[in-house]
Amino acid sequence: MNTLTKKICSCCLCAALILFCIWGSTYVEQHKGYQCDGSAQGFAGEIKVSVFIEDDMISDITYQHEGETPSIGGSAMKSLRTKILKTQSTQIDAISGATYTSRGFLEAVSTALASTGFVADGSHKSNLATEDYEATTDVVVVGGGGAGMTAAITVAENGKNVILLEKSDILGGNTSRASSGMNAAETHYEAEQGIEDSVDLFIEDTMKSGKEINDPDLVRTLAENTSDAIDWLDKENAPLSGPLGTMGGLSAKRTHRPTDAEGNVTSVGNYLVSALGVRLDELGIEIRTGTTVNKILMEDGKACGVSGVGEYGEKVTVHANAVIIATGGFGGNMDRIAQLRPDLAKYISTNVATASGDALDFLAEVGADFVDLEQIQLHPTVIPTDGALVGEALRGDGAILVNREGLRFTNETGTRDAVSAAEVAQTGGNVWLIANQEMYEGSAVIKKLDKSGYLVKGDTLEDLAAAMEFDANATAALLETVQTWSSYVASGTDADFARDIGTPLTDLSSGPYYAVNVGPGIHHCMGGVKINSDAQVISKDGTPIPGLFAAGEVTGGIHGANRLGGNAVADIVVFGRIAGENASK
Repeated sequence: MNTLTKKICSCCLCAALILFCIWGSTYVEQHKGYQCDGSAQGFAGEIKVSVFIEDDMISDITYQHEGETPSIGGSAMKSLRTKILKTQSTQIDAISGATYTSRGFLEAVSTALASTGFVADGSHKSNLATEDYEATTDVVVVGGGGAGMTAAITVAENGKNVILLEKSDILGGNTSRASSGMNAAETHYEAEQGIEDSVDLFIEDTMKSGKEINDPDLVRTLAENTSDAIDWLDKENAPLSGPLGTMGGLSAKRTHRPTDAEGNVTSVGNYLVSALGVRLDELGIEIRTGTTVNKILMEDGKACGVSGVGEYGEKVTVHANAVIIATGGFGGNMDRIAQLRPDLAKYISTNVATASGDALDFLAEVGADFVDLEQIQLHPTVIPTDGALVGEALRGDGAILVNREGLRFTNETGTRDAVSAAEVAQTGGNVWLIANQEMYEGSAVIKKLDKSGYLVKGDTLEDLAAAMEFDANATAALLETVQTWSSYVASGTDADFARDIGTPLTDLSSGPYYAVNVGPGIHHCMGGVKINSDAQVISKDGTPIPGLFAAGEVTGGIHGANRLGGNAVADIVVFGRIAGENASK
């Protein structure tokens, strides 16, 4: 080929590429650029995007979606849109907690761009300016987990303006990882299901689990308000109407649980985050994600707002009549954990990374007092490889724990500290949780574990033992262990460990069988900032700090030395509502 021919071919190629880009997109005057469209499957349905290209850069992205919740999928797509516009790249990590939505959105954008030949690899310069943000409102809520969402909704329902600030790209925090349910006493669901329970029994169980170092006033406030909290969730279209369960240390089946569309008992955390996220959207509450608060603004001794920094370095300032801190605990900050409890430094954590304890620092700066910071809880059923949580209610429904020798070794429904300590004493420090088909059929939690690849299976116990790599002795022990357990269920008495058998879903006498390897993991920080029963933050001189409230795991005093499973969700709803009510005033 001669030089002239090469030049002609090169020109033809460029012309063809230009025509392809034009044919693969549509010029849109209002965007002053070309529009290209794409779609992909998200978490709950199809995600459709329109990408606009102007002056050799992505100038805008609009999108439509089916079924994605505002707090999770909606927040993720909003954040991803901003990241793409800022970086001019689609090579972005999926947002933790919204993986399927993230992948769908990024795939849809990539599909749209592929029709134009535009390469979004970060080589194009963005002219999207980063602007500081300043606003004034009635109440500012810091933290978008369950407590913060509840508080913000309560404020809005009281007719006040509220702004919600969240450090992560999506709402939910540790609440999104809550697995089992919400404890509540004297509820209409208990009455409907024939469960005998009382507020006093709730208090007794909570104080006993907390080794009696709990603040009795906070515990009573928690217990007395749980029934109203359940009614409130009903009203917010988040009913916990599933079969009541039990958790370690409970004297009654008071763990209220949700069900999915198929009627399976499902994880309470994502259920509540999704439902409350829809409510936040309905109320038009302003939400800023990717915002790290680092200071409480004070004027004449009263909290009057907060300041911090956005994801791209912009200054964020919100002036308000009241401030609610709902930033969660510090279980995702291993440096802080190791400083307070060096003995826990080796454990994996179930917490989200943003549960870092930032609030401990900026609350200390305004003179807040703290309590029980060294009280950090291990959860006994955590996946050792990645910290995924296996719901405690599965044991209440009839699952058992066995060690590598095929033997039960503890009361599976004991308190979390007791079961965790028993596991640590076993060979290898981790054990097996065993369930069967009867439990699998009605549990979205077990089905999710299966889908995620955590379970091993066997049609018979011998098959299950082989899947767990048991030797002949451990296999024989497992068969005898399950047979003995089945007899205990029949008699109603656990002669080995005095477990309160109750009425489990199964006696494990028949398969197929499922098992998951579990061990202790850092789960909950019982200690935090001091509050009173009105959710007011208490200063070091013992008086409330005007205008400053707190709710959820950032607070201390409610759970004492050991939190009962199901009490955290009760805590975030009850004290989230109390903080919202009082901040509204």
